[in-house]
Amino acid sequence: MKTNLLRLRTPEGVVFSQILAGPVLRFCAWFVDGMAIMTLLSLCGMVISLLGLLNMDFAGAVYALLYFVISIGYGLALEWFLRGQTFGKKLFRLRVVDAEGLKLQFHQIAIRNLLRFVDTLPLLYLVGGTSCWISRKNQRLGDIAANTIVIRLPKIAEPDLEQLLAGRYNSLRQYPHLEARLRHRTEAAEASLALQALLRRDDFDPSARLELFTELARHFRAKVTFPAESTDGISDEQFVRNVVDILFRSRLASQRLSAAVSGLARAF
Repeated sequence: MKTNLLRLRTPEGVVFSQILAGPVLRFCAWFVDGMAIMTLLSLCGMVISLLGLLNMDFAGAVYALLYFVISIGYGLALEWFLRGQTFGKKLFRLRVVDAEGLKLQFHQIAIRNLLRFVDTLPLLYLVGGTSCWISRKNQRLGDIAANTIVIRLPKIAEPDLEQLLAGRYNSLRQYPHLEARLRHRTEAAEASLALQALLRRDDFDPSARLELFTELARHFRAKVTFPAESTDGISDEQFVRNVVDILFRSRLASQRLSAAVSGLARAF
């Protein structure tokens, strides 16, 4: 049975849910990206038209080459550097991720973008759109070949990080180089999962709460190994809280800075 909610389990055993993006929303994002590509091609065409004054055949060959590079390279480059998003996807809060919950690889992005020409046949993404409608995971052919899915990132009310993170000593902060490594290796979905677990910890039964934080702690310990003296004597739940503190502390500092700037602006 087809559903818009997909549950993924990471190799570490952490289970989380993703909201699949439907064909209509994906088409809207593609339309925005198509307009951006056409704008780039138009600008290139204006420059290449000057070459046409010298040699029309050469200008045509250059334009054909640029058409291929821009139409393929646009999605390939942006999805790699923006971690699964293009301008259209960012506008509609969509993201390309690995279908098994693993880290998105460059070859997956390359495959799904190279097969885009097939999905657009015969026009207006008819092949890709049909594949999305009948696929259980809303995948076009490029997604099936690359083992990727497109998810929707819902708007979530900002939690009170000050209240959640303040008041306890974080032993992991003694190792700033390991903090930076942890931030670099943690995906946004993983950070959000840990944060939501802390926010809802009182809603779980004691046994489920213990199991959840045991799995989360094991997951994050596998990413970065902190010295034993920084983790000995703390519970798995406290370890996860320390991890969340590291992952979201920069956001909290930004909130404080923004509040301070607003206060100064009002004062003047």
